[in-house]
Amino acid sequence: MIYKIVADAVWREAAAAGRFAGAGVDVADGYIHFSSAAQVRDTAARHFAGVAGLLLVAVNAQAVASALRWEPSRGGDLFPHLYQDLPMSAVQWAVPLPVGMDGCHAFPAMLGSGAL
Repeated sequence: MIYKIVADAVWREAAAAGRFAGAGVDVADGYIHFSSAAQVRDTAARHFAGVAGLLLVAVNAQAVASALRWEPSRGGDLFPHLYQDLPMSAVQWAVPLPVGMDGCHAFPAMLGSGAL
């Protein structure tokens, strides 16, 4: 399972279109940025600190394996990058990613198991 943090409004548009072409940063970079379960909390803290109105989207990496590359990024860690639009058929779930009183995002307890 790989994870995408995305604005709710952007995701609703993608769901209506049946595919996700990426957020602004994805389009600019030429691929859709994802994180592993071990990376996604740090991604939220670094790039989305205090931002409300987000969703956490879980994607079956095997469903997009032919266009998925694990490439070095932050600190040399390998991050999943998708070099095609994300078909909604690969999405396992999407849930709100609320900001807690401490300003940090509250992740679902089942993160990493693939189930919710």
